[in-house]
Amino acid sequence: MTAADRAGRREALRRLGLLGLAATTPAMTPAWAAAPFDAAARDSAPIRMLCGISAGSGNDFAARLVAEKMHQLLGRPVIVDNRPGAGQRVALAELKHAAPDGRTLILCTTGPFTIYPHIYAKLDYDPVKDFTPIGAVASFDVGIAVGPMVKARNMQELVAAVKADNALAAFGSPGNGSLSHFVGIATGLATGLQLTHVPYKDSNTSSVDLAGGRLPILITGLSQLIEMHRAGQIRILAVSGAQRSELLPDVPTLKESGIAVSNTTTSAVYGPAGMAPELVDAFNAAAVAAVQGPGPREQLLKFVFAPAPSSPQQLKTLMAEEDREFARLVKLSGYRPE
Repeated sequence: MTAADRAGRREALRRLGLLGLAATTPAMTPAWAAAPFDAAARDSAPIRMLCGISAGSGNDFAARLVAEKMHQLLGRPVIVDNRPGAGQRVALAELKHAAPDGRTLILCTTGPFTIYPHIYAKLDYDPVKDFTPIGAVASFDVGIAVGPMVKARNMQELVAAVKADNALAAFGSPGNGSLSHFVGIATGLATGLQLTHVPYKDSNTSSVDLAGGRLPILITGLSQLIEMHRAGQIRILAVSGAQRSELLPDVPTLKESGIAVSNTTTSAVYGPAGMAPELVDAFNAAAVAAVQGPGPREQLLKFVFAPAPSSPQQLKTLMAEEDREFARLVKLSGYRPE
């Protein structure tokens, strides 16, 4: 660690109120060495933060936010390496084969660990045995939106419209097996609607089809919908999370709309299997610090993300709960693994 790195780390720790921890150490011990990040700071090698989604995405931004804070707190270079493809599975394959030395991590949504095992007949990884959960950092909801084909102003009116006209029963999503896909399935099951899924490979095409009156309903991430909603081109009728979005305070949740569905996507940091507990704790502390405070919150909100930091155990519990829920939905829907 260079003198500049040490100085930067001291400043980052001072802002977090952690520099005072040095008071419990011998006088000759540098202040930065007493922080909870020390296990990950002993190695000076760069850290590669994999991201399985393209640069410019919300997940990519979250990865860069975490990487920058890790650099400040650990005094090590942290490089975001975008490896998009196969729904983040390309990046996960690289992580699986990396050494558990803390030099390779990933920021990934929980879907590949909790949805994919139920929709793919064969995966190249074991979602439990091949990785080490480090901690969640952020979450985001999907929105249920309608275009000019549908006159409904709320979910109750949408349910009534679809029951009256089967031509309105199609909903688009970012693809088979996505959270949006299963929010659509869950909504259909909860309301008794026979909805038809229309998977899109290109998110821009789905938005254009919705606004152009060629698709009645689109369920996708709020970041894709919010500007069109504000412009009056489409209407977001509900969000999938447990709480309303700060950016759309007038739009209710599905549960508030009388539909017993609540699903959120979580972005979290993972390492390869076999990481030492002290490394996991150090990286977790850095990841949590990355999304704390008003500054990171405002930055994440630009991508319609909300800070959602967790401990490693809390992330494991969340994944287990999601796994059970998606196993249930897949079974009820009759979806056949690919």
